[in-house]
Amino acid sequence: MMGQAGDKVPARHERNDSNMTSRDERLSFLEEMKDVRRIRKANKADVKAPKDLTPGHLERQRAAVDQRAPDRNPLTSDMVEPLTAHDVLSWQRPGVQHGVFKKLRLGHYPIEARLDLHRMTVEQARREVFGFVNDCVRYGLRSVIILHGKGERNPDGIAQLKSYLAKWLPELSDVLAFHSAQKHHGGTGAVYVMVRKGDRDKQRNREIHGRR
Repeated sequence: MMGQAGDKVPARHERNDSNMTSRDERLSFLEEMKDVRRIRKANKADVKAPKDLTPGHLERQRAAVDQRAPDRNPLTSDMVEPLTAHDVLSWQRPGVQHGVFKKLRLGHYPIEARLDLHRMTVEQARREVFGFVNDCVRYGLRSVIILHGKGERNPDGIAQLKSYLAKWLPELSDVLAFHSAQKHHGGTGAVYVMVRKGDRDKQRNREIHGRR
């Protein structure tokens, strides 16, 4: 029923009682939660290392440090026959042709790579020589030079790295021959080295000769 003209009709507000919480309900909720305490630490796992390490921890750490990759280098730093500055290095594997060795000895092959051992320890030189020869085979380098020095400044006159190199090179199956260098390449302070062909180069040669 509508009011008469001039009568003020009060605004109507609808209330959704289903979305409102009564006073008794709020008091009941607070009563249930009175013993709950806020978590002050972040909810993250503590991954910090323990401050006190047991003997078992220490032993496992020590074992992990000592567990190194196996050394596949066959060269050793055992005692060798001492050589002097003026000793000439000369060696060839059976099967190397005389003419090929002569060209190597005279320095007629182009030098494709060089390794300088100056100021290295015996252990450093041992690793470098092994890696160098392997790289030569890998990249197809046949004629290279290794600078080892003459050891003229040593009080005993012994050329230490030269002495070890004379022992090491024949132990590497990839080395076919070596000879002390010509004077303009370092003389008896350096050595020419002939390296065998890699499998890839052998296959290439077979293919070339097979097409002829």
